[in-house]
Amino acid sequence: MKLTEEQIKEIKEQQSQQNSTKRVTAPELEKILYDAIPVLDHGFIRVVDYMGDDTSIVQSARVSYGKGTKKVSTDSGLIKYLMRHWHSTPFEMCEIKYHVKLPIFIARQWIRHRTANVNEYSARYSILDKEFYLPNPEHLAAQSQSNRQGRGNILDGEKAKKVLDLLKGDAEQTYDNYETMLNERYDGSVIDENSVGLARELARMNLTLNTYTQWYWKTDLLNLMNFLRLRADHHAQYEIRAYADAMLETVKKWVPTTYDAFMDYRVGGTEVSSKGKNLIQKLIKGENISIEDSGLSKREWNELMEAFELKDKLI
Repeated sequence: MKLTEEQIKEIKEQQSQQNSTKRVTAPELEKILYDAIPVLDHGFIRVVDYMGDDTSIVQSARVSYGKGTKKVSTDSGLIKYLMRHWHSTPFEMCEIKYHVKLPIFIARQWIRHRTANVNEYSARYSILDKEFYLPNPEHLAAQSQSNRQGRGNILDGEKAKKVLDLLKGDAEQTYDNYETMLNERYDGSVIDENSVGLARELARMNLTLNTYTQWYWKTDLLNLMNFLRLRADHHAQYEIRAYADAMLETVKKWVPTTYDAFMDYRVGGTEVSSKGKNLIQKLIKGENISIEDSGLSKREWNELMEAFELKDKLI
């Protein structure tokens, strides 16, 4: 991970500020506020602002649900109750803002979550940095034969080296052409004083998708958890999962009680259909049920057996 001199200066200035406030703060999150947390080879995430904490969720819930919440005496118990019963609105009372540096192809996947405010680095206005994502060899895998959007076996040494050489060569070549079209280098120096460069908004189309971009991404806690439930899952693409894992750690520091409930009920829990519930109940009773009698498809059956670690019943 590489920070520009301007970014390093900005972080130091932000961290040197001493502000007093009557608002609630999260002590553990304050310790890493503005820090650049490395992700992938050149990427990072930074928490640059936030609002609320676990108590904000509790206060909101007790206002909106009134007497019903008095049955739950502790804040932890109430947050678990809200999470367990999908009472989601109180979690929207907390917000967080990240500064993220990420490859363009991951940004395009990330932006599918249309529940945040986003402001991205403008390649119409500025020149993108000469930085590209190059996977480690252990993350170079063949196409999965059973999943059209998944990975299969890891590529062997020679094949992996060839792929990395192609990725690096293509990225460097297209960036060199990008500079040539702009008639300007990434450091701002002009290549040919007697030539006119192409408009930045046009030259950028030549760049590879592993080029890094940056954005500010602000969302509320509910939508952040929805994002993390999908992107921190082991089925998610490794590269976006790396960002989700880093963000999970910031959530743990920000709202630790909510984090525990989230990991318990959403990440570690399992959703079961009525047919699946009926099947599990019969298995607990010791009954032998065939897939034909269950009403489940082969895929549903195997997913359910894997969720409950009944590997001997996989088909």
